[in-house]
Amino acid sequence: MTRKDFNHCVDQFADGLFRFLIKNIRDEEKARDIIQETYAKVWQKVDDIPFEKGKSYLFTTAYHTMIDEIRKSEKMQRMELHHTPIQTSQNGYSDLKEVLDEALKTLSEIQRSVVLLRDYEGYSYAEIGQITGLSEPQVKVYIFRARMNLKKYLQKIENVLEIPA
Repeated sequence: MTRKDFNHCVDQFADGLFRFLIKNIRDEEKARDIIQETYAKVWQKVDDIPFEKGKSYLFTTAYHTMIDEIRKSEKMQRMELHHTPIQTSQNGYSDLKEVLDEALKTLSEIQRSVVLLRDYEGYSYAEIGQITGLSEPQVKVYIFRARMNLKKYLQKIENVLEIPA
């Protein structure tokens, strides 16, 4: 891939990459950091990447970078848990987007990623498999299970409406 091809990939796929990351980690700053790190990693291997594989390589690299960041932050949270009291809050949703975001939080990392890639970004099962390193049947199973979990979550009225105690 040439410098021009790299810039074309960045221009063409930056928005989709950002949407994918922000839906997964819900933190704009972290998403921007992951994108920056992704571009740096891709740039280091730019000579080895064929232009046709640029999109797949960008999303695969971003996915793996995101997983590394999630694991790192989970370790930090576990350490902080021992030092801070647990606080609870009441579910008060003002719109459907918030309900869906809460429902997505209940999914595992891999389920959330494959559902977002399929339903939000429109990737095929094969493309999702390339990005995540899963086989196509595994992708289908994860998507099915994720959708079933979302359905269960959304069917519970207390998850959708704020019910006073």
